[in-house]
Amino acid sequence: MNPVATWRRLLAEFVGTALLVTAVVGSGVMATTLSPDDVGLQLLENSVATAFALGALILTFGPVSGAHFNPVVSAADWFLGRRSGTGLTGTQLGGYALAQTAGAIAGSVLANLMFDLAAVDFSGKQRSAGHLWLGEVVATAGLLLLIFALARSGRAAVAPAAVGAYIGAAYWFTSSTSFANPAVTIGRAFTDTFAGIAPASVPGFIVAQLVGLIVGTGLLLALYPGVGQAAGEVVVAHDNTDAPSPVGHP
Repeated sequence: MNPVATWRRLLAEFVGTALLVTAVVGSGVMATTLSPDDVGLQLLENSVATAFALGALILTFGPVSGAHFNPVVSAADWFLGRRSGTGLTGTQLGGYALAQTAGAIAGSVLANLMFDLAAVDFSGKQRSAGHLWLGEVVATAGLLLLIFALARSGRAAVAPAAVGAYIGAAYWFTSSTSFANPAVTIGRAFTDTFAGIAPASVPGFIVAQLVGLIVGTGLLLALYPGVGQAAGEVVVAHDNTDAPSPVGHP
């Protein structure tokens, strides 16, 4: 398997995250158009479209970059794999986070334009409350547990279906509707549609997601002590070109 150039990996994270947010925002606009008087049906339509899109995007971009599409996943990959040299390097983590955030913003702009809305229209939807932040902690920690448990147990190949299913379900069982992603949270502030979040609500969500990162990695280390050795398989196996090889491997 040939090494994947860093620029290709960053492009994959940018495009993949952009298309993910386009799916989230676009399906939300379509849902409110088709089911204007039923919020529950709107959420169902939005969650199903997002779950299927996420699985497809992981399959598409996973072999190139690992299809993280999420700075929290990338940060956990760096932290858990730093000693064994299997995860992202610090430099790669910074590049991934920037590419993901830029992609998320681009995705909102693209969705807005596809539905004949203003390219940038900051959301007025306030999402600031303690129970919503708790929901984000739960959603983020659970996402990390799923992804890295699959990698550690050699089941990364089922990640597209499993991660898509988890996010689709978390739309319903978390109070926050499971953003679980700092880049996507920022991107969704750029659209005043069903999936939007007011810019003033973004910092609280990101803090909660970072708490979820800490909780999730702590649980992973307790449950799977050797999880760092599988960091290179997150979320789909890919070549970590610039990282040092694991001990005992060429």
